[in-house]
Amino acid sequence: MELQQIQTIAREIKENVNKVVVGQEETIDLLLVAMVSSGHVLLEDVPGTGKTLMAKALAKSLDGKFRRIQFTPDLLPSDITGIHFYSQQKGVFEFREGPIFSNILLADEINRATPRTQSSLLESMEERQVTIDGNTHQLERPFLVIATQNPIESQGTFPLPEAQLDRFLLKIHMGYPSKEDGLQILKRFKQQNPLDQLTSIVDVDTIIAMQNVYSDVEVSDDVLEYLVNIVEKTRNHDGVALGVSPRGSQALLKAVQVYALLQGRTYVIPDDIKQMANPVLGHRIVLAKRIGVKGQDTKNVIAEIIDDVAVPTESEKDLIRG
Repeated sequence: MELQQIQTIAREIKENVNKVVVGQEETIDLLLVAMVSSGHVLLEDVPGTGKTLMAKALAKSLDGKFRRIQFTPDLLPSDITGIHFYSQQKGVFEFREGPIFSNILLADEINRATPRTQSSLLESMEERQVTIDGNTHQLERPFLVIATQNPIESQGTFPLPEAQLDRFLLKIHMGYPSKEDGLQILKRFKQQNPLDQLTSIVDVDTIIAMQNVYSDVEVSDDVLEYLVNIVEKTRNHDGVALGVSPRGSQALLKAVQVYALLQGRTYVIPDDIKQMANPVLGHRIVLAKRIGVKGQDTKNVIAEIIDDVAVPTESEKDLIRG
């Protein structure tokens, strides 16, 4: 697949989602990064900011299987993965697929489920497979988990452990719309829900083709070292108790390659790493002092790290050549 084709497809998906969602350009870009890089996304914000609407709009833009799970404390792992049941007509045990067998899975309010149920997603998110009663079932490509959670409400919730958070490529905070965007939202939804009229514009084979080419994006040795230096700094920072793991550095590399590709380049520049550092690394570090709003504190620590790490000064020609 050619670079121009990928840009065109990404632009068409973004325009389609924008028919429903107002004023979330950066969030849509990050969701596209996750989709192309085979990553997963955690959307975290207060209720009513459009997290579920965003996930549904992206899912309807893709001609694939979309399933939604409303996470609750009584949800069981088998409600997600599926079960073997005895068919009296056939006299044998048959497998009934759970909603995890989809292309886009919306895990709504994921932190309302118990840790046991949350952990049922670990294998599928990392290895794209599910093991049930000793039998391993492969998941179809593409497979994208979009999970939502409310960071404010704590009663009746079970915070995601670090191992679960590490499975998400990106953690995104959507934020409140501006006054102008808020007015546009009211006008757009005044008579009907535009989500009902949204149609798919890309099939799963096209997404798979995009996923197969992003790794060809060039990353020079100096830019790669810059990325590693940022990750290494998270492990030595005074304000960080637990730094980014090797999985986190690999996630950042994938994200910046796709981000560069969607920007129309076949090579990564340091600004790509700066742009993707917070959504990729923010949820992978544990602060030494848990004071105030954790997400904001983490953002400040990452910004400080980026300011401290020296930036490569190569020309674009050197970056392409690597």
